[in-house]
Amino acid sequence: MNIELTKKEFRHLLDMVYIGNWILNSTRGDNRIKEYDELESKIFSYCIKHKMYSLFEIVDGEVVPSSEYAEGGIHEAIMNYEDSMFFDILAEELARRDMDFAPIDSENYKELSTRIDEYIEEFEKNGINNVLVDIS
Repeated sequence: MNIELTKKEFRHLLDMVYIGNWILNSTRGDNRIKEYDELESKIFSYCIKHKMYSLFEIVDGEVVPSSEYAEGGIHEAIMNYEDSMFFDILAEELARRDMDFAPIDSENYKELSTRIDEYIEEFEKNGINNVLVDIS
């Protein structure tokens, strides 16, 4: 298979591959999904051909994203996503808790959505400053 990309499109593809592999493997410790690591390495190896030397390094014979690449802002995008997902999940879990974890159906979906929206609004204003946890 051949895919034709501009240099800019290829650069965006690198970001997508890196982010995808980060999401799939970053929390797996020694149980990484090697196929994704291998694909990331394969895609980043095309940087050699296109003289994008600052984006990769070779470690133990494998082409990997360079530390310069990894520290160049890509993790900021990942953190923005993680923050957004954290607040979305927390809002839904709190809303479902408020509704005694009732199964969601067409009759109570609007109530759930309203509660989620209220929590999201609170988080947008105050982050987690007003979240209290009772550990007694």
